[in-house]
Amino acid sequence: MREFTYTVKDELGLHARPAGMLVKRAASYQSNIQIWKGEASAQAKRLFGVMGLNVKQGDAIRFTLEGADEEAACTELEAFCQENF
Repeated sequence: MREFTYTVKDELGLHARPAGMLVKRAASYQSNIQIWKGEASAQAKRLFGVMGLNVKQGDAIRFTLEGADEEAACTELEAFCQENF
């Protein structure tokens, strides 16, 4: 299992457009990917779950990844977050 934490810098937080981009990217991996905001979590491959976390600017979100391609997924998703959020 791999994990990383990212603090959202986008002033609008993780609203529909970036959440949709994240879900699309997460769906390209075989691994199970969870996003955590505090004690709440959602599957990164489910749009309504991700949006339901209500992530705002300054919130720290933690990603946990487990599966066959977790190494690549972790590295690429962390870079994706830095570029887009």
